[in-house]
Amino acid sequence: MRPVRKAVFPVAGLGTRFLPATKAMPKEMLPVVDKPLIQYAVEEAVAAGITDLIFVTGRNKRAIEDHFDSAPEMEHELARKGKAELLAIVQEILPSNVSCIYIRQSAPLGLGHAVLTAAPIVGDEPFAVLLADDLLDAERPVMGQLIDAALTYQGSILGVQEVPLSDTDKYGIVATEPAGPRTERVRHIVEKPKSDVAPSTLAVVGRYVLDARIFAHLRQTQAGAGGEIQLTDGIASLLKEQPVFAHRYEGIRYDCGNKEGMFRATVALGRKYHGLIP
Repeated sequence: MRPVRKAVFPVAGLGTRFLPATKAMPKEMLPVVDKPLIQYAVEEAVAAGITDLIFVTGRNKRAIEDHFDSAPEMEHELARKGKAELLAIVQEILPSNVSCIYIRQSAPLGLGHAVLTAAPIVGDEPFAVLLADDLLDAERPVMGQLIDAALTYQGSILGVQEVPLSDTDKYGIVATEPAGPRTERVRHIVEKPKSDVAPSTLAVVGRYVLDARIFAHLRQTQAGAGGEIQLTDGIASLLKEQPVFAHRYEGIRYDCGNKEGMFRATVALGRKYHGLIP
């Protein structure tokens, strides 16, 4: 597998669970302590060696573009007032060697469709997918762990963790067989199965490293669970052509797709990195 340099961030969702806060602000821009949620995912990708950030956006997502762009007026004002520390924070949101690319998802047709929207930019390269809703706090960036596993096993890699049996209907669930330390070969994957038919309790979270062949399979994928084109179904089809692996990453996951997870992340990170809570 070639080096992974591109990452796709599907950020076109409406964020209805956080209304009214998300009526005019993208969910991905909601703060966890002092940074918007999307920045945590971007920092993880950049730390893993990603240089091209591809944001699949929708309407009312302009704030994401503005956040990762320069802000000359603000920078000038901070410099004029001698606020060097704040100026550095603003200027160092992205390293100079990292590029941002924005592309619109034409309709809310699911995660698989969002990933497929990025195909013209990704081309034939392996690429990462990061869902900002999953904030992963790890000593070593989780995406870096997955990229290393992809290079070791020469195949697509899914970030996975065990979940309660009662929660299998919230995730893509995999059946696997051993392949190596913390990594297993995927034999079967199914989207949101009920607990009585789930093949395991090993769930896919919002981190993927995928071979570009996934695009051909997504183009042929019909609408599945929820009437959407599911990335899980595309991966299930890819399995018939080439190996796919599940990697049990090291780190703590906060599900910031709901209020409880966002609150837990804010408290935990505020305590751990900022000393805000005794």
